[in-house]
Parts: sequence; structure tokens; C-alpha cells
Amino acid sequence: MSMQQAINAALRTVLAEDPRTLVFGEDVGRLGGVFRVTDGLQAEFGPDRVFDTPLAESAIAGMAVGLAMNGWRPIPELQFDGFAYPAVDQIVNQIARMNYRSRGALPMPVTLRLPSFGGIQAPEHHGESLEALFAHVPGLKVAAPADPAEAYRLLVQSVRCDDPVVYLEPKARYWDRRPVDLRAAAADDTPVGRSRVVRPGRHATLVAWGAMVHRCLQAAELAAEDGVELEVLDLRWLKPIDAEGLAASAARTRRVVVVHEAPLTAGLGAEVSALVTERAFGELAAPVERVAGFDVPYPAGPLEPQYLPTADRILFAVQRTLEYRRR
Repeated sequence: MSMQQAINAALRTVLAEDPRTLVFGEDVGRLGGVFRVTDGLQAEFGPDRVFDTPLAESAIAGMAVGLAMNGWRPIPELQFDGFAYPAVDQIVNQIARMNYRSRGALPMPVTLRLPSFGGIQAPEHHGESLEALFAHVPGLKVAAPADPAEAYRLLVQSVRCDDPVVYLEPKARYWDRRPVDLRAAAADDTPVGRSRVVRPGRHATLVAWGAMVHRCLQAAELAAEDGVELEVLDLRWLKPIDAEGLAASAARTRRVVVVHEAPLTAGLGAEVSALVTERAFGELAAPVERVAGFDVPYPAGPLEPQYLPTADRILFAVQRTLEYRRR
């Protein structure tokens, strides 16, 4: 099953189990979305529960607020990451705050689906990494799956959560195919905010999320050819961050490299680095390294390979941590 199909299956699961659940956004109805993630859902659940909206992201997010205030569980889709900017007012000032503002009288069980990150060589505003922006907003949870099983598991968990969740879908992995046990994934009761080790190792830890988990696994395979065993930790939840899981991995390997697509400065890698330093400083044999996008607007498609972290850049960072010596 591909990640795209896994997300479709997760939406089918939550639509079937709760009649208050609604899916809406630009072209998600009859067309099935630009990536066909919602394909067939309108035919199965009807146009009252899976429906198209005008091309107005602020209106989509604002509609989600009103529906949630009236007892619905909205799952709006904003078609591309860069299209979320017009809806930031509604996301930050209403979705994130309404539960606090009303002292719990108006919970916001909104799961905002946002196809995110780069890797598909699309035009401007189609390859943004907004995780640090949303993770910085109190009241929001943020998730980013790395493979089809995680895409199903995290989306079902997000919709069942009574808090608003920004669910970042790595577009570059939509067509990644892996076996998925839907029944086991639906029954998974792993708490919100837990990371997972996808490859154990002992010389250094690579921390990543979304499509960069796959890139880190590629780097780990290459490192293994030289006898270097890298642990790969998939953060899964970008807020809340699994500080205990990070510290435990850092304590095992004593060296940490954080990898993300977003620009380096004030990226989520800085938060991860701070948490590792606060919780495992005495265990570290080298400073935490970060491998990220560059501090420039996301480039045009042909330049993506030069912008996104490569296995070589990750391995150079690993080498710096292995060769570090305290003075």
C-alpha cells in the first residue's frame, strides 16, 4: 500500500466510525484531491460529509472552526503547504486558542491536513516546510509520518484526538509502498508524542521526520558499509516532542545529528538540539550537528537536489561528530 492509499484508508476509517467527521477542501470531493488522496470518499460517504470548498484557505480554516464549535470533527485539507499562509490567522488565533479562550467549552477537534515539504520539483509555494511555525503555536499539535503505516496510524490518532492537530504529509513519499496492517495500526494505542527507533545503532543517532527519515536510512546503509552503525530515530510528533526518547537515544550513541528540509536558522532542529543538550549533556561525546535546508526561499524545482539534505551531507555531519575531540 502506498502512503497516499494509507491516508485514504485512514480517512475511510474515521469517516466510518464517527458520523460527526467531515472531509473538505479544494477538489477533495468529486476529483479526489490533486494527489487522489481522497479518491472515492465522496461516492462512499456522500457530498454532505466529503465536499469541495472555494479556493480560499482562510475560509476553509474558518469553516473548520465553526463546525468544531457545533460538535463536528472537521478534517480540512489545504492543497499545498505554501497555501497555508493565508489561513495562518484562523489557525493561530482561532483553531489553536478557542479551547483555551472558552475555558474548555469549545474544544477544537480539527485535523488540518497539509501536503508538505519538497522533493517533487513543483513550482513556488509547493515545497514549504512549516513545522517550526506551527510547533511554535501553543494549542496546536503537529505530526509528520514517514511511511505508509505511520501515515495511517498518525492520521487516525490525530482525528481521534480532541485537540487540533496539523498533520504534515510528505508529498515526496506519497507513492512509497510498504505493507500495512490496517487492523493493527487502527488498534495501536501508542500515546501522542512518542517517537520510534526505525534502525538501531551505536555510533551516532540521526533524528528526522517525514521524508528525511528515508534519507537517513539511506545514509545509515552507506555508513554500515564502513562499519559505522547509525541509529535512526523517527520523531513522528513534532509537538509534543518526545524528549525522553531523544535523551535515551542520545545516551546510547553519545552523538546526535538532526536532519530536516526546512532552513537551518530557527528550524525545529534547534529545538531538538536544545532538548538533547538539556537532557543528555553529560552523555554527549560531541556537540549536536544539524543538517538542513539553506536559509533561502525554497528554490525552483531543478535546484531541489542542491537544496535538500543529501546522504553525503548527512554522512559528513556524522564524520564531524565522530572526529570531535574535547580540548
